[in-house]
Amino acid sequence: MTGNIIGERFVVVSFGESHGKCVGAVIDGCPAGLELSEADIQKELDLRKPGLSSVTSPRMEEDRVEILSGVFEGRTTGSPICMLVWNKDVDSEPYRMFVNRPRPGHADYVARMKYGGFADWRGSGRFSGRITASLVMAGAVAKKLLSKTLGVEIMAYTLEIGGVRAKNFTLEDVRNKRYSNEVRCPDEAAAYEMIKRINEVRDEGDSLGGIVECQVFGLPIGLGEPIFSALDSDLSRALFAIPAVKGVEFGAGFAVAKLLGSQNNDPYAIVDGKVVTLTNNAGGILGGISTGMPLIFRVAFKPPSSIAKKQTTVDLDSMKEVEISVKGRHDPTVVPRAVPVVEAVVAIVLADHAIRAGFIPPVLRC
Repeated sequence: MTGNIIGERFVVVSFGESHGKCVGAVIDGCPAGLELSEADIQKELDLRKPGLSSVTSPRMEEDRVEILSGVFEGRTTGSPICMLVWNKDVDSEPYRMFVNRPRPGHADYVARMKYGGFADWRGSGRFSGRITASLVMAGAVAKKLLSKTLGVEIMAYTLEIGGVRAKNFTLEDVRNKRYSNEVRCPDEAAAYEMIKRINEVRDEGDSLGGIVECQVFGLPIGLGEPIFSALDSDLSRALFAIPAVKGVEFGAGFAVAKLLGSQNNDPYAIVDGKVVTLTNNAGGILGGISTGMPLIFRVAFKPPSSIAKKQTTVDLDSMKEVEISVKGRHDPTVVPRAVPVVEAVVAIVLADHAIRAGFIPPVLRC
């Protein structure tokens, strides 16, 4: 099973399975001298872990991070950083019935065919949202690196769940309120309606999708390369590594299809002695390169596939159609817990590009 490595200079290897012994990440290429502790990683993991609200999975994982290498006397050494969390609250038995009866919307069948039946099926194994813990660990390091060296600020939040969309919020609301409610939404009125909608659908045995929006401030001009190493293409590739992601759009996104060129173009101007654009339909990227304007994008998440409602599948032993109902500890929507994951994945890509472009040196003196 390949495809578990991302990055060229800030390289992240993700490992582990949902119900295996642990989930973790190895970072190769983090500069030496970055002040780093397990507490830095833990505060990010705590935002992602389950069992913290009524709208997430009741699985109770402590997700207590351990840094095994790459940090000495409170600072990174320049050698690979290995981090992990142990899986403790595991109940694999309910998944046994799906070994030969693949769940609709899940990767059960394609994994069985691709890996000859050897893939770990417990808790969806390598295809589980649990794997995002490894991304958050690596992203926590990347976020601190970007903040300390370039002053970059990354803020993701819930924009929409089940058709309920946040509308009345400011940048300061995003900064101060996005983690003040269960759904991680900066619009408090919309958050209330989102929670109400989630509870209604969960009681019906169903689930909801939604949209996470992210804004990044402080990026220098020049991250990214044209064509195959474009910043938006690399970000999209990484964001699609998050389970349940089905769409990514930058700036005005799909709305540009309805605009005139004169409406879509971002006019240049001089503000406080700096070249800026008066609008940001490009979302902070032109020609695959960061413009210095805020990076703005949205990520669409599908509804969780594990639902209590009866669905049709096939029994691979008898080759007959059967009905199944997926019971267990599942999220009615992944969107709230995806917010810190989106921040982490973006940080990983931006850190890699910043090192590649020479904005971050191999040894930090701060």
